[in-house]
Amino acid sequence: MFEMKNLNLPDKISEDLVKTAEELSLMAKKPISQSMAINLLIEVYHAHLNNPCALDAFSQQLKSIDLMSPEEFDKFWDEPAKIQESKRKVKIRKQ
Repeated sequence: MFEMKNLNLPDKISEDLVKTAEELSLMAKKPISQSMAINLLIEVYHAHLNNPCALDAFSQQLKSIDLMSPEEFDKFWDEPAKIQESKRKVKIRKQ
């Protein structure tokens, strides 16, 4: 048995995961946890990439795009939410 690991996700990614688990629960008509949702998404990813054409196209896309570093990615997803939250606070004060 594996030890349970914690995963720190940017706020936006975490929100998307919650919504995805909810959508999958509605489709399945039974509860789907966030970890189950991740597992299902990984299974879909593997199934899609079992097609050699899809694998080649995806590999080429990854090579050609300018990816952020993991630190930049986390900052990118967390910072806009903080900025929007501070703007909401300002709007609330003005009203």
